[in-house]
Amino acid sequence: MKTIDICEELKANSYPGRGIIIGKSANGKYAVTAYFIMGRSVNSRNRVFTETADGIKTEAADPAKLSDPHLVIYSPVRVLGNKTIVTNGDQTDTIYELMDKQQTFEQSLRTRVYEDDAPNYTPRISGIMHIENGTYNYAMSIIKSADGDPSCCERFTYTYTDPVSGVGHFIHTYIGDGSPLPSFEGEPKKIAIPDDIDKFAGDLWAALNEDNKVSLFVRYIDIESGKAVSKIINKYTKE
Repeated sequence: MKTIDICEELKANSYPGRGIIIGKSANGKYAVTAYFIMGRSVNSRNRVFTETADGIKTEAADPAKLSDPHLVIYSPVRVLGNKTIVTNGDQTDTIYELMDKQQTFEQSLRTRVYEDDAPNYTPRISGIMHIENGTYNYAMSIIKSADGDPSCCERFTYTYTDPVSGVGHFIHTYIGDGSPLPSFEGEPKKIAIPDDIDKFAGDLWAALNEDNKVSLFVRYIDIESGKAVSKIINKYTKE
């Protein structure tokens, strides 16, 4: 698969929606993930990422402007032991709770379908990173309608064992802007992952559409020690 320039990819799409990146840094030292959210309405733009004990959550930047918490308030990132879960919705909690009961990532997601936001039927995108004894692997999933037909739910899971240094994968919700919004197609896109978290976060944030971007989270986890460093960038300030 051809490696694409993630920044050029984002600049070319005014509305990729929500996106997940997972991979390994070029020096092979870090397991890397990034998650961003965008918005077109006041309700979806009125958000910030805040840290929690085991990850991050979305909160209203201005509670007075929050008209509907459904689908916009959730925990995108949670940590379960040596696993880091990253998703674009409340399926984060589903994965966490069912994997804690010894179900697999894929089994957990079989209890969920695409989002109930007709006529878009936004895909549920999810990822999981597993770091143990100096080893690292990850998986990514997308659950979507059949080209906008909600009568069929399509499920795709992609697994990456012993990831190649400097390589990551990018999956997002929409091909571009539209009405209804057209869902992502194909497998996760292959991108390059740098060593520097500050540069990576800065480049991603700069590449996202200025009008539509809302928040970005980036985390680098040392594969040997498990120590994590995170960075959050919010367009809006919490009231």
